[in-house]
Amino acid sequence: MTRISLALFFVVAAQTFCYADVTKLSAENRRALQDSARFHEVRATANLPSAVVTLCADDNGKLAEPGQEWEATDVIIDSRLPRKRLIWATTDGEYFVIHYERGGIDHSFHILIARLKPDDTNPRVVWRGVGGQLKDYKAFLAALESHKPGDSLDYGH
Repeated sequence: MTRISLALFFVVAAQTFCYADVTKLSAENRRALQDSARFHEVRATANLPSAVVTLCADDNGKLAEPGQEWEATDVIIDSRLPRKRLIWATTDGEYFVIHYERGGIDHSFHILIARLKPDDTNPRVVWRGVGGQLKDYKAFLAALESHKPGDSLDYGH
């Protein structure tokens, strides 16, 4: 019985860490992101600036397209496949919000917000977070409103 109680405690504790509050997103950037009418969906990595894709690609510089094959677990079947996959992305031309998943023993869902001004070539990471899978940008905004996904730990991305 003690083992079961201890196991349940660790499961609940792990979930608490995975869904920590949004702590590092500035008010200025939050306001820019909340104007959802400015944002439009991007359906492929080819339609994103390569410098932005690089910020969330795997160690080999790869990011699978939504629905494309990828290595979702830590058991590598085909080393040519990416270890991360795009779920969705959106942009207003300056802010890029990328929701992707990372495979491995700890399959996880990530959000990257990068800012790339029109006259610049180097994007700046505005914010990173990790939590559950989000259906779309509207779901992301709702998660931000409820202070999720978390950014208080140094998650692998």
